[in-house]
Amino acid sequence: MSRRPHSSKQARAVLEALIARPEAWRHGYDLLQETQLKSGTLYPLLMRLADGGLLESEWHSPVPPARAPRHAYRLTPAGRAFARSLLAAADTRGPYLIGATA
Repeated sequence: MSRRPHSSKQARAVLEALIARPEAWRHGYDLLQETQLKSGTLYPLLMRLADGGLLESEWHSPVPPARAPRHAYRLTPAGRAFARSLLAAADTRGPYLIGATA
């Protein structure tokens, strides 16, 4: 059986964080803190999710004390549907998301 695209435990952790506030723009640093993923895992994953049409992204102007614009992400309608479906399927199989306990 082949694995469903974007269904790794890392992708599920990101989708779980984003679906908690599906309309909100989220910065990568916030997602790093919430998911505890490494930047070398998170940012390529965000790019793949965006390339797959599940995320939209935009640059936000810096807010002091930030010195540079920040990239922000949020789920597209297709991304929200995908996240709900993936996480619902995960709920039926048991807790294996990052930070989940048995």
